[in-house]
Amino acid sequence: GALLVNERIDREELCGALSPCSLSFEIVVENPLELYSGTVEIQDINDNDPVFPSSQARLEISESVAAGARFPLESAQDPDVGINSLQTYQLSANPNFALDVQTRVDGSKYAELVLEKELDREEQRELNLVLTALDGGSPPRSAHVQIHIDVVDANDNAPVFNQSTYKASVRENTPSGTLVARISAYDLDDGPNGDIIYSFSSHTPAKVRELFALDSATGELRVKGQLDYEETKLYEIYLQAKDKGAVPGVAHCKVLVEVVDVNDNAPEVTVTSVYSPVPEDAAPGTVVALLSVTDLDSHDNGLDSGSPPLSAVKHILVQVSDVNDNAPRSSQDSYDVYVPENNVPGIPILNVSATDPDLGRNAQLSYTLLQGDSTFGHLFSINRENGTLYLLTSLDHEDQVEFNMMVQVQDGGFPPLDTNVSVSVFVTDLNDNAPTVLYPHPNTTTTTYTDVVAPGTPAGHMVTKVVAVDADAGYNAWISYTLLQATDPSLFSVGLHNGEIFTARQLREDDAPEHTLVILLKDHGEPVLSTSATISISVAEMVKEVLTDLTDVAPANDPRRHVTFYLILAVILVSAAFFITMLSVGIFKCYKWRQSRELYNSSRSTTYRTPGPFNHIDAVRGGFTPPSFYHQVYLTTDSRQSDLLCKKPFTSSPLGSRQGTIRNGEPGLYHQIVGTASRLPTPAE
Repeated sequence: GALLVNERIDREELCGALSPCSLSFEIVVENPLELYSGTVEIQDINDNDPVFPSSQARLEISESVAAGARFPLESAQDPDVGINSLQTYQLSANPNFALDVQTRVDGSKYAELVLEKELDREEQRELNLVLTALDGGSPPRSAHVQIHIDVVDANDNAPVFNQSTYKASVRENTPSGTLVARISAYDLDDGPNGDIIYSFSSHTPAKVRELFALDSATGELRVKGQLDYEETKLYEIYLQAKDKGAVPGVAHCKVLVEVVDVNDNAPEVTVTSVYSPVPEDAAPGTVVALLSVTDLDSHDNGLDSGSPPLSAVKHILVQVSDVNDNAPRSSQDSYDVYVPENNVPGIPILNVSATDPDLGRNAQLSYTLLQGDSTFGHLFSINRENGTLYLLTSLDHEDQVEFNMMVQVQDGGFPPLDTNVSVSVFVTDLNDNAPTVLYPHPNTTTTTYTDVVAPGTPAGHMVTKVVAVDADAGYNAWISYTLLQATDPSLFSVGLHNGEIFTARQLREDDAPEHTLVILLKDHGEPVLSTSATISISVAEMVKEVLTDLTDVAPANDPRRHVTFYLILAVILVSAAFFITMLSVGIFKCYKWRQSRELYNSSRSTTYRTPGPFNHIDAVRGGFTPPSFYHQVYLTTDSRQSDLLCKKPFTSSPLGSRQGTIRNGEPGLYHQIVGTASRLPTPAE
């Protein structure tokens, strides 16, 4: 614990004129941890001689100067302090002058010559005196200066200051050229003897001359150098006013300049000791570092509360050792992955991204696929190190649209921490399915469905409808219908988006009785896939012709031929009743021709009845028509012909929204042709 001197100490170099001169230090004691502050005071020894600015001083004193006049002398400087500094002055023996030693505010000494006996130039033109400066050392050190005094003729009036002492205050950061004080003196003499020149007194220290400047004509005292409150708080400046007479008159004054402290020193932070590394789970109150703070300013400026306040920043590197206290974090809680169907097996489809703010092994992550069922292992796999999810097989949108699974991300700490991420894989659709025709039902035989339309049917009449579906989804499942081939292309048209087949013009007598239409069905996928449907349409004048046509398509080997015969007979009887009714209606309409408008209005108010579904017509058609498919014949009081219309299936199946009545009949009377026979009789029967 011994404190030793490391190198030679020079108090004047360390502290200058400051006293006492001290050096501060801090001592850290460990086990237990304690901090002690210490101060070493550097004591002065008398190792410097007083020094005068020059070895000779010259004064001009008029013989008219009265006894008691004072003449300041240049002061000697001694860098030592305390008793070793300059203590006194001594003047060689002479009959005219005595020496008066004065003490400044800061304790320094200066000397003035005091005229005790008036001078007589005629008696003695000049005097030579020796001024000796002595310090208080033992033995004392000294310095000498020769004072040569010239006795000149009198200049009656000397300059006079309006006050002997001036006081001023200035901030330590005041810029150069700032006015401190303005001194003023007057002289009652005329001419050169009354012109005044201001200057520093001969004993003004050189340091003061470096910091302040005096205008010789105006007496303005201005800042010249950089003031520092921490170095000197008060300056005692001696000035003189001298006229321009042959024997100049001189007046002296004192200016006390107080330096006001400015917060120009930032705090200084000293780091005594840093304890590192610190575990991240260290308890509150754990010692990390020892610090000390000092500020060279005074009062509030030295308590870190100046205006504006100054601050200091000290960077301390504290290394923190890691503890596995953070679970892996994924950038997303869940992922939605979209994979086109028919993909290439083995492709990466997702990179599960996760981070762990821990370090080293605590931040090493591994990825595991938590399988939802046994099939997942054959469909998906994940790279344990980087979290890349691979698809092992080709998927089919029509087979399964969505797969859900969990990915576990685990770190390498002890104990390990983990988090789960939800992954949903959606299989997007590709156009890999062509449209499928539901009606007319595709068949490998040459037999086609036959729809019936009456002669003279007007344009815009809906004959039948092609019903199709596409196993794809979205835009790939949109189906458009176009007429690819027809017996008479000008007679029929097909709806582009609904597959409804309409008459493009009114049927004429010279039109062919049988028409075959080939409808092209295309989806909107890329590439476009298509299929075709063949529709047979018969133009029939009477129901009998329809039934005859139906017999042409009935299978010959149907065992229920007798039942079919009776059904045919029933249809013929119903048809006869139908024509009788129609004839009666015609006669009635002719009789009521003048009342046709009222009859028409009354018939428009008749409640329209929707015909119910007709079953088992598939037996009549020999199995070529889907279930719930039926035919109806509509007759209205305003129609000029009978329309044998084919109705679409009436069912609640998913296709029901696409199926409906081919044509809405006019309100009025209607009849149904109902058949329940399983087949029609052959011509031989």
